[in-house]
Amino acid sequence: MSGPASAADVIRFGAPLPITGPLSPEAQKQQRGYNLWAEMANNAGGIKVGDKHFKVEIDYVDYQSNTPRAVQAAERLITQDKVNFLFAPFGSGATKAASSVSERYKIPMVAATASSAQVYDQGYKYLFGIFTPNETLTNPIADIVTKKFPNTKTIAILARNDLFPLAIAQEMEKSAKRDKLDVVFFQKYDIGTLDFASPLTEIKAKKPDWIFATGYTNDLVLMRKQMGDLQIKASFVTMIAAPAYQEFIDSTGKLSENVTSASWWHPAERYKGVDIFGSTENFVKAWQAKYNTLPDYGEASAAASGAIYQLAIERAGSIEPQKVRDALAAMNLTTFWGPVHFGADGQIDSLEPPVFQIQNGKAVVIFPDAIKQGELLSGVN
Repeated sequence: MSGPASAADVIRFGAPLPITGPLSPEAQKQQRGYNLWAEMANNAGGIKVGDKHFKVEIDYVDYQSNTPRAVQAAERLITQDKVNFLFAPFGSGATKAASSVSERYKIPMVAATASSAQVYDQGYKYLFGIFTPNETLTNPIADIVTKKFPNTKTIAILARNDLFPLAIAQEMEKSAKRDKLDVVFFQKYDIGTLDFASPLTEIKAKKPDWIFATGYTNDLVLMRKQMGDLQIKASFVTMIAAPAYQEFIDSTGKLSENVTSASWWHPAERYKGVDIFGSTENFVKAWQAKYNTLPDYGEASAAASGAIYQLAIERAGSIEPQKVRDALAAMNLTTFWGPVHFGADGQIDSLEPPVFQIQNGKAVVIFPDAIKQGELLSGVN
């Protein structure tokens, strides 16, 4: 048996996050996920590498919701702080920018929150992402709406002008047109927008059957409230990604009712995994014990990123970056997050993301059938 880790037996993970600034709610979720995984790993004796156990340490750097600073933070973590491995910054835009750093230094970087294809089309070998492509969210939701409610004919799309929110809006446009919907409005709004009255008034005039909006928590909470103020009604309102977070429901109250969304994970899933958590149920229980709330997909993705790193390191039997990178590239197993296999571009290709709707103040899964909890309802006031 191997003994406990010595002070020198530490694996250091660098995590650049937008701890302050408009993306701080998302950063807090990521931190909670990383911290729970590190605590679980350390309580179990650390990460086993050969005949040693290594303690997990995470170095956080605040890049203040500023993408160029995220790139600087990633470089600092590698060159000055001497971390062994990197977690990506939050979101597709900052991940794409910082991935050039990890590639240059040949240090693996696991992205917990980057789904856009533009992140993975660079030919990089050290970037791995655990979100499937954006169309794996938009295609199912478009199919569900148009098949169950064939009188849905028109859609209006309002998108934050940022890599992920804009990319998923563009995928929604493709999905809508594929399902014969008429896109009557498509507009981008600037990062930091504090008043959505103008585009929402234009949308109201179009009287679309379906309103699809993208952005982050602060954006979409404000937007939904202003939709209520303007008395905008539609058969369907879909927002990505904020409704997956309890904060959205708490902040918007009755205005959250029947809002639909999609995400990459849901606590209703029931995977049996070989990771440190062992199963979705065990992960949810551990989360509730530590934070006294249900985890959302953004929190689970961070914990999963750590668990996946741990599996790769243990299978590599080494903390040498190239060997861990190769173990990630060869991974084909199941975790509490779901089946994990990365395509040649480094993006996971093994998940079926759930679609859900807020009903009676709770997220109810309506797809896929394996974890379905209810049926899609129409009518959003």
